[in-house]
Amino acid sequence: MSHVEEIADLVERVMEGDPWHGSSVVTLLDGVPARAAAAHAVPGAHSIWELVLHMTGWAREVRARLEGEPAGEPAGGDWPPVRDTSATAWAAAVAALVESHRALAAAVRAGDERVLTAPVVDRRDPAAGTGLSRVLTLHGLVHHTAYHAGQIALVKRAIEARVS
Repeated sequence: MSHVEEIADLVERVMEGDPWHGSSVVTLLDGVPARAAAAHAVPGAHSIWELVLHMTGWAREVRARLEGEPAGEPAGGDWPPVRDTSATAWAAAVAALVESHRALAAAVRAGDERVLTAPVVDRRDPAAGTGLSRVLTLHGLVHHTAYHAGQIALVKRAIEARVS
């Protein structure tokens, strides 16, 4: 398996495959109703829905960076608000999350090994030309997704404990 394929596989695996660390995000979200997804079950923590919107935005942002866009915050913001708490909106949010990771994996596969080692356009220190490589950015996104998957699991348990 090429390095490009390995990275694409990691992006897909954390979202809807069989990741080493535990359940995929799709598995964790399965059966979560809109009302539970919107609940702030843990004081000071984000809702499951907010986590989904956040992860979607960052997957799209990383994809834009792969395509040469300068590094920045996601177009919808770091933590976009949940505006519509209907079941239809929740299904659309989950579908967008899955699609954002599928599109990112496809963008990775469209490149080659040299593309992965190129830096992202990062304005932190443009004079020095510093910035993370695309492969480190992609690994960061996979770690980010796994981290928030853990948060989803904990919030989901908190919701289930309140119902019991």
